[in-house]
Amino acid sequence: MKRCQAAFITNNPAQSQIPYVYSEKQIQEIASVTNLHPGIAGPDDIASGALREVEVLFSTWGMPVLSDAQLDLMPSLKAVFYSAGATDSFARPLFARGIRLFSAWRANAIPVAEFCLGQILLSLKGYFRASRMLKSPEYFNTKLCGPGVYGETVALIGAGAISNHIRDLLTNFQVNVITVPSRKEKRTVSLEEAFSKAMVVSNHLPNRDDNVGVLNGDLFRSMREGAVFINTGRGRQVNEAELIEVLESRPDLTALLDVTWPEPPKAGSRLYTLPNVVLSPHIAGSINDEVHRMSDYMIAEYKRFASDEPCLHEVCESMLLTSQS
Repeated sequence: MKRCQAAFITNNPAQSQIPYVYSEKQIQEIASVTNLHPGIAGPDDIASGALREVEVLFSTWGMPVLSDAQLDLMPSLKAVFYSAGATDSFARPLFARGIRLFSAWRANAIPVAEFCLGQILLSLKGYFRASRMLKSPEYFNTKLCGPGVYGETVALIGAGAISNHIRDLLTNFQVNVITVPSRKEKRTVSLEEAFSKAMVVSNHLPNRDDNVGVLNGDLFRSMREGAVFINTGRGRQVNEAELIEVLESRPDLTALLDVTWPEPPKAGSRLYTLPNVVLSPHIAGSINDEVHRMSDYMIAEYKRFASDEPCLHEVCESMLLTSQS
C-alpha cells in the first residue's frame, strides 16, 4: 500500500468538527498509513503553501469549498475522503480538476434507517397515539392501538441509500413496503396511492429544489385513520402550514418530525404545541459514537485507494443532488 502525503482540512481549525468525527485512535490509524501533516489544516495553511505536497485530504462537516487559487496551491492533491454525507456544496471544483472524492453517505444512512425502523414499528403498534391518549383509567384498553406489524403497509418516499436500508431492515418483519422514487418517471406507485394506502409514511426525498413543498395537505388529508408520518429527510419538502392544518383537524394522525423548515421551528409554531406532533432535534443521522462509523468507512476507503483496489464509496458528478433518488 502506498503511503500518501495526507492532511486534515476544515474551514475553521479553531472550531473544527474533526476531533469529534475522528477519534484519537482513528487519527493514529490514519497517521500509521500516511505521512500525515501535523494538526488540522485550514485556509491559512493552504495560503502559506504548507499543503503543496499533500496528495489526500481527510475532512468532515466544515469541509471548505476550495477555490481555483487554493487548488493551485495544492498541485499534488488527488483525492478527498469526506467522513460525512452530502458533498454537493464543495464537490464540483474538485471534479473540475480531476480530484477524486469519497463520501461516507452510506455509513450516515445506517443510523437514520435504524432510527426510522424503531419509529415505524412503534407506529404500527399505535404507540404514539395511544400514549398521548392514556391520561385516565378509561383509556386503558386496546381501542386506540394500531393495527400491529404483521401484514401492514409502510411507504418509503424516496429510493436512495436510507430508504433501501430501511427496506432491508423491514425484511425481518412481515410488512408490505411501498417505495416511491423521487423521479416521477421511475415510479410504479404514486405519492397519492402511497399516502392513502400506508399506515406509516416515511420521507426520504433528496434535498432538491423540485421537491420543495411536494408533501402537501391533500396527501396528509388522505392518510388512513391513525396513520403516522415520519420525516427524517428535509423540512422544506413538507408544506408545513398545510400539515399543521390537517393535524389540527385530524387528531388521530401523528407526525414524527426530526427535521423542520426552518430548523428549529420559529417560536410560537404550532409544531411545539400540537399533541399529535413529536419533535426531535435532527438526531436521526450520525451522532456521538455513530460518527466514528463514517470515519471507519473513509479510512478503509483510503486503504483501498492507496492499494489501487476498487473503491466502494466514490462520488461522481452525476450523483450530485440525485444520489438519494
